Amino acid sequence: MKQGPARRHTRQNARTQGSVTQIAGDVHVQVPPVGKPEVEWPIQVGTVPRLAAAFQSRARAREDVAQARREGGSVVLSQVLAGDGGVGKSQLAAALARELRDQDRSEDSGLDLLIWANATEPDQIITAYADAADQLGLPGSASGDAAAAARAFLAWLPATERRWLIVLDDITDPEAVDPWWPDGSDRNGWVLATTRRSDALLSGQGRKLIRLDLYTVEEARAYLHRRLADAGHPHLYDADQADLLADELGRLPLALGHAAAYMINKRCGIADYLERFRDTGNKLSDLLPPNADTEGYGRPVTTALLVSLDAVQAADTTHLARPLLELIALMDPLGHPADLWTTPPVMAYLRASRPGHRRWLRRRRPAVTEHDVHAALECLRTYALFAQDTAQAPIRIHALTARAIRETTPAQVLPTMPRTAADAILSLWPDPDFDDRDLSASLRANTVLLDKHTSPCLWRPTTHGCIHKVSSSLRAVGLYGQAVEYGRRMLEKSCEVHGPDHPDTLTSRSSLANSYSDAGRAREALELREQVLADRERYLGPYHPDTLGARHNLANSYSDAGLTQEALELREWVLADRERLLGPHHPETLRARNNLADSYSDAGLTQEALELDEQVLADRERLLGADHPDTLTTRSNLAISYSDAGRAQEALELRERVLADRERVLGPDHPDTLTSRSNLAHSYRAAGLVGFGRAAPRVDEAVALDERVLADRERLLGPDHPDTVRARGSLADSYSDAGRVQEALDLRERVLADRERLLGPHHPDTLRARINLADSYSDAGLTQQALELEEQVLAGRAPLLELRERVQDKRKRRPGPDHPNPPRPQ
Repeated sequence: MKQGPARRHTRQNARTQGSVTQIAGDVHVQVPPVGKPEVEWPIQVGTVPRLAAAFQSRARAREDVAQARREGGSVVLSQVLAGDGGVGKSQLAAALARELRDQDRSEDSGLDLLIWANATEPDQIITAYADAADQLGLPGSASGDAAAAARAFLAWLPATERRWLIVLDDITDPEAVDPWWPDGSDRNGWVLATTRRSDALLSGQGRKLIRLDLYTVEEARAYLHRRLADAGHPHLYDADQADLLADELGRLPLALGHAAAYMINKRCGIADYLERFRDTGNKLSDLLPPNADTEGYGRPVTTALLVSLDAVQAADTTHLARPLLELIALMDPLGHPADLWTTPPVMAYLRASRPGHRRWLRRRRPAVTEHDVHAALECLRTYALFAQDTAQAPIRIHALTARAIRETTPAQVLPTMPRTAADAILSLWPDPDFDDRDLSASLRANTVLLDKHTSPCLWRPTTHGCIHKVSSSLRAVGLYGQAVEYGRRMLEKSCEVHGPDHPDTLTSRSSLANSYSDAGRAREALELREQVLADRERYLGPYHPDTLGARHNLANSYSDAGLTQEALELREWVLADRERLLGPHHPETLRARNNLADSYSDAGLTQEALELDEQVLADRERLLGADHPDTLTTRSNLAISYSDAGRAQEALELRERVLADRERVLGPDHPDTLTSRSNLAHSYRAAGLVGFGRAAPRVDEAVALDERVLADRERLLGPDHPDTVRARGSLADSYSDAGRVQEALDLRERVLADRERLLGPHHPDTLRARINLADSYSDAGLTQQALELEEQVLAGRAPLLELRERVQDKRKRRPGPDHPNPPRPQ
């Protein structure tokens, strides 16, 4: 067991003409005169490692070291190279030591004394110092007491005029090394140390911590090219693949060295090696094997990456560091939220992972606290097994370290870890996603990586909720194209794991249909939703809640495709079923009634829509209260019905009330509040059109509101979010009504370009943007451009018209359902 550091005493130097008296701890030593005749200079203790083949000079780190020496003066006498395992700390230290050693010795250059000491254990340092004391002939060096000789050497260093460099390589315990740290001199002495750790003890007291990072892209590329060429196999180098391989290996010098040796030994090119590395069935021990170690590192990459783990477990009083690290290794190496590890699912898992304490006749596992988790994380961070800028910042881990941990995780814990991590992810997910877009994006990335690292654990026995959550999250933030691609992969995987008719597969199919719908791909959405409804009816029956949900979604696709009558009939059917099965006041029934009101409005049945909205509003006010978000939404919908019915003043007054309520209940930046602000601007524009007697002020107010909404949308959602593009179009409408023709035209050109880029040329919103721009061209007297756009609109509608004909023909040939369609309200 390691001993604690000895108490350091103040050293008092008293120089004399013939000898030096030095107090080192409690040992008083008579130091021989500097430059004792029998000493043969220069002296070297220990072996400086040879430089690796194709050694990269690490220009940036060298400059940091040189800068520290230039600026330090008598303040900075030691530089500590800190970094993860395998980044080349010892190699850089060796290069610097060799350069100083090999200089011509003079008053201003070269070295009289060089010590290279392995600093993993204090005994190794003591041995190196004792050897130096013996070569210097210091009093007591031949007594056999290595510690006394080492202290004599430390006492000699500040007194000598000789130029010296001491390298303490691979410090693992800064406290144990601290009593043996030399006192340098800005005139002639320099200490250079390497370590994985970043403890406060390694800086201050004349020490400067310098981070050594991974190879730069240029360094990694240069290393691979030179290493393969020097071995006589330049044909193995592929410039197009070199950067990809460097990225896969995390630009870790140690890993690149082993990979290059593997390629040389196996005569395989970079592309071939990259394919083998990406195959997770191959282990690091095979891809970066010990027998590929041609540089004398002395240990395989996996061991080098995890060398700190034994020290962590020895120092970890919580017994949580190892299971925590195994969970961290499943996450995205680029970063994951630190809060994941204090969620209830993880705390329960860690408690089960803890060694139990015997109490009476049973084993009791003590509870895990947040303090325990933070202590374990601090231990891992201290030993550089992951990186974190602050205690609340995302946790990052080198990809190779994570892979090494995954490949050495005990098999018995593997089944429960993935779902524990997935439960933690789901518990942190913001609802709605735009409340914290950065967190939402991080959780999506971590879910995808977790699934990749542990597949198919998140799919068996059932698909975990976080898999589906990624899809809905992508749609929520407007990333419709990514949602479609993710949904396709999810459906393919579900068919592979569960089969095409499994309930989880039906859910995946429905999710993909939602993504198609949001992306404006009406045909794919409608066809998939027809399939989902048929499957739900076949496997679950016509009245299962999931079947009703599938029917509701198909009605939405009918509406998107312009099949107003078909959507209306299906929504009447859904409402009748929900009233019968759930009762007239169930939330799902109220939602079905609200959707049916939308269909009535689309069909021109304005009075029916208005009456339904009034009924839903009364029910929600009574059941949920006047300020519930669903109640405010219904009140907003009723304002739309008032507007459609020509009751513009009532619509305006209701929208003013809704905006005030939402600002009070939800806050000024909530998306629903911004929507209310935009709706009110629409009413202000309408007020000018129907002759309220205040046309000009209302239009000006509409412009002011729309400008504010657009600024808020861009700030909160970004410039490309669908709601932001919609706000841009609304502002263009206000500019147009205000007679600001050129500003309206410029904005509508941008909206059309955004729609085409984000949604494609045939999305209904793109067609509307084209119509609006044609109106602006007409207002500006650009008749030819307006006509060309109108022709594009007609051509763009062809796919939807085609789809409508197909659905109508299919419905004519389909036998009618047993369920009777209820009569339409009169």
